Amino acid sequence: MTDLAFGAPAVLWALLLLPVLWWLLRATPPRPRDITFAPTRLLLGLTKREETPSRTPWWLMLIRLMLAALVIIALAQPVLRPDAPIAAGDGPMLIAIDDTFAAADDWDSRVALAERQIAAAEAANRAVILVGTADPAPALTGQSPQEARELLRSLSPQPWPAQRGALAERLAGIEVGGAAWLSDGLAGDDDTAFLAALDAASAAPVRVFLPESGRLVGVSDVTATADGMAVTLVSDAFPGPLPRQVRILDQRGFVLGEGAATFGPGATSATVDLALPTELRNDAMRVTVGGERNAAAVRLLDERFRRRTVGLISGASFDQAQPLLSPLHYLRAALAPSSDLRVPTARDLPSAVNELIDAGTSVIVLADVGTLLPSTQDALARWINAGGVLIRFAGSRTADGMDDLVPVPMREGARTLGGTLSWNDPQPLTDFAANGPFADLTVPNDVTVRRQLLAEPSIALTERTWASLGDGTPFVTGRGIGAGWVVFFHVTADTSWSTLPLSGSFVEMLRAVVSLSSTTMGGEASAEGRPALPPYRVLDGAGRLVAPGSKVEPLPAGNAVLGPRHPPGLYGADGAFRAVNLLADGETLTALTPDALPNAAVASYTTDGPTELKGMFLTMAAVLLLVDALAILILMGALRRSAVAAGLVLLALIPLVPDRAAAEELSPAALEFAMRASLHTRLAYVATGDAELDRISEAGLKGLSEALTRRTAVEPAEPMSVNIETDDLAFFPLLYWPLSPSTPRPSDTAIAKVDAYMKNGGTILFDTRDQGGAVLNTTSPSTMALRRILDGLDIPPLEPVPQDHVLTKTFYLLSGFPGRWSGSPLWVEALTTEEMEDRPARAGDGVSPIIITANDFAGAWAIAEDGSYMFPTVPNDPYQREIALRAGINIAIYTMTGNYKADQVHIPALLERLGQ
Repeated sequence: MTDLAFGAPAVLWALLLLPVLWWLLRATPPRPRDITFAPTRLLLGLTKREETPSRTPWWLMLIRLMLAALVIIALAQPVLRPDAPIAAGDGPMLIAIDDTFAAADDWDSRVALAERQIAAAEAANRAVILVGTADPAPALTGQSPQEARELLRSLSPQPWPAQRGALAERLAGIEVGGAAWLSDGLAGDDDTAFLAALDAASAAPVRVFLPESGRLVGVSDVTATADGMAVTLVSDAFPGPLPRQVRILDQRGFVLGEGAATFGPGATSATVDLALPTELRNDAMRVTVGGERNAAAVRLLDERFRRRTVGLISGASFDQAQPLLSPLHYLRAALAPSSDLRVPTARDLPSAVNELIDAGTSVIVLADVGTLLPSTQDALARWINAGGVLIRFAGSRTADGMDDLVPVPMREGARTLGGTLSWNDPQPLTDFAANGPFADLTVPNDVTVRRQLLAEPSIALTERTWASLGDGTPFVTGRGIGAGWVVFFHVTADTSWSTLPLSGSFVEMLRAVVSLSSTTMGGEASAEGRPALPPYRVLDGAGRLVAPGSKVEPLPAGNAVLGPRHPPGLYGADGAFRAVNLLADGETLTALTPDALPNAAVASYTTDGPTELKGMFLTMAAVLLLVDALAILILMGALRRSAVAAGLVLLALIPLVPDRAAAEELSPAALEFAMRASLHTRLAYVATGDAELDRISEAGLKGLSEALTRRTAVEPAEPMSVNIETDDLAFFPLLYWPLSPSTPRPSDTAIAKVDAYMKNGGTILFDTRDQGGAVLNTTSPSTMALRRILDGLDIPPLEPVPQDHVLTKTFYLLSGFPGRWSGSPLWVEALTTEEMEDRPARAGDGVSPIIITANDFAGAWAIAEDGSYMFPTVPNDPYQREIALRAGINIAIYTMTGNYKADQVHIPALLERLGQ
């Protein structure tokens, strides 16, 4: 795409006439001057001399040539940063926009570009097919430009990659007149198929818009280290030498640790080591990159990342437990970087086990411990049922016999592989079970087993085998008991039976088993036994934790595919959740380059749209025309007369200059409005222009005001109507805004005023009055009107009022917020920071600036002149009306007093009311 284009380029041929104009100006002398001659007789004696005719000055000729050139260029209609023209044809225009996390940072510029494409299609009298590639099954039907604009406003960046392969399959058999792909800049495995499908469907070359590479930074891995964690950042290209600030946050959003990661020259990855004490590391919930607004720049952490306390017990006698010969030496070396190790002080085995259990140890390792006492077995069994993990290693003592606290029954005596008296050779590891914790690990090729403890053949042996030798015999077995696990390594923890302790796989296998101690996993190694986890909080495209929508489903036992049903986020319950991240461990970001887009017209995103330069060139020509006129006046000697005339004109214009002080004074109507609104506390409603709707709103707020006067210390005056366009909103703590399908969108000035009102402490209660089950997820006419209004506002994430929200306890204890209807939840600003469990009310930072319902509050509150209620509730239940009034009182008190009911002084009274 060129940076400059012309709407009528043929006019530029007129520039060739400039030499002709120069010749005419040179041949035409300037206007002759009048000279008063002396008497003729004085001229008789003058000698004749050669005279040169007067010429136009070169600088004046240059000005006039430039003026002509500017007029010609202006008539050619120059355009800066023009969009590619719509190809000729009659088919619809297909616009595919990557509404993914990679587009979140500059989403507004992509929307602006899509709107220009829609406007171009509208100018060509074409239909539009607008699809977001994040939707796996978008509708591929023609739309009017207005419908396409409405759909575009409803799109937002999603926290998962583009589903281009699914869209390519749906494009088969579709014919369009042209296609534009607004890419997010990331390459995918199905880009070739997608581009081929676009090319086959489009009658004109496909236009692909690519953003600048190197602008996207994400977190690809977080690894535990001995003193903290190592965070790896990746980018789609070299993002520049500026450091990126990496922060570790807890569940409440407090910063636990931070550091700077710097990308080396030309590098697309960087790693930073962050120091973090063990106590704080177990509180870490997410890792973020400062300045990045995308879901890839957030790494969620769960129980699997937290350090476990591992207790070590060896069955070897004290005189044999030499530092380099003891099995505990290899266990310490493997587990110390990722776990807190604990060795009991008691010498006898039963006391040592009890000591570890009483200390809250997550994992207990028994190295070559044979038969346990029945009381010790019972204590360990109870501990395992509660979520503990018991890891046992074979040895000379276990070969002589074992108890029943093992995954599978064991044979007595160890099997020797290799040696003089053995028919078998040492065996390697060959297989990791798909349902075990080692499924994602690479089978090591440097491990050989010389001796092992064999298991008794049984039906359950295959299911409980997690690792096998080359001859098929078990190497590691495991069994779930309650919420915990029993794991048995059929070799010793030292190097006497195998080379496993000398391999890096020993560290990885132990870490995988230790991670099973998480109580939230419920059986991570066996996905079949783990229940589906409900969504707790999910990430949006910009990387913010928000409440899950109605389309989000519980996380199944197996690996779920990221998409609308399973977006990245936290699944489970508060304090016991599983983290699902956008980027897998070690995943990289690959930029989509023009080389991967053959036969496509590649263009780049621009910050601004096309700018017409015709007016600028005409303005410059007008300035040169004034300069030319001034030059003529100078040459004619009339400058002094012109200066006097200009001074007279300026004097005549002085009375027309507006008085700024007078302009800033309030009009009488505005002054009266301000006095009424400020002298008394009043509830206000937005005047919609619908007389019936405004009458109901006034009657509803009047009924609520009377209820507040009777039941609380608040005595509001008569409610007022507010004109969003002209009135000042700062006088009211709460605005009731009813909506109908015909509600128009306010002007941009009014939208800016509403945005400032909400950001400065005001609250707006939007009521669509359509009894929608979920206001933000429906497409009813009133909800579409609400979306048109919210489109220009900076709206925070929303969620239905939680049971612990201050709104449920402000004045009355409520579990619902019905109005005339009772089918819609009440939506408020989502609070992502969680308070302590023993607090009876959630303590947010303030009042939600926006509240949304569809239950028709005003219809339930509205009273007639005689004091009777104007409308029945649905169903006609007096208790529902009472609850609706209580909901209104809670909302009014909440907007006036904030979250005071979350203060510590109210805890005894609230607990007493709650029966606790």
